Amino acid sequence: MVKLSKLYTRAGDAGETGLVGGKRVVKASPQVHAYGDIDELNSWIGMIRTQLRGQSAIDADTALHEIQQELFDIGAELATPHESEWKPPTIITESEVAALEKQIDVWTASVPELKSFLLPGGSQLMSTIHITRTVCRRAERSIVGYSQEESVRPIILIYLNRLSDWLFAFARHCSEITGEAEHLWDSTRSVPEE
Repeated sequence: MVKLSKLYTRAGDAGETGLVGGKRVVKASPQVHAYGDIDELNSWIGMIRTQLRGQSAIDADTALHEIQQELFDIGAELATPHESEWKPPTIITESEVAALEKQIDVWTASVPELKSFLLPGGSQLMSTIHITRTVCRRAERSIVGYSQEESVRPIILIYLNRLSDWLFAFARHCSEITGEAEHLWDSTRSVPEE
């Protein structure tokens, strides 16, 4: 159990932070970017959960809560140096990826096939889901960058790749449930002459 007895320590005032186990690193390191992007992604998932309150037709709070738990697991794993004596439990496995894929398939089967790329937006909820999806993609890229320096379990990258797909499918599902129109990219439009 993690215990947080004091919110501020002043230890990070000079641009460094402590990893799990106490090792100090600069806050601009790829490792800190990686778990920091996961933290931001988790916050955006929380925003989606908040916006879904009162939307009884969209039943996703349990799944989103579980995703938040899984993102904390990933963050803990990324914030733990390989040489640390304490190791976080290996929580993210193929079964978490399979659960995401199963839900993606259900949602994808219930919406019309896309004929073009989808423009993010439509409503505040749909916009928030698409922002969350792009933050997920950024987190994935940050972890790929970090993995060039230190080994990262491949399942973490697979999970994040699938989570961004899950968020895309979820946005489409929410659009279908709420009757919110989807707007597609028109690749055939002509550019006005100047």
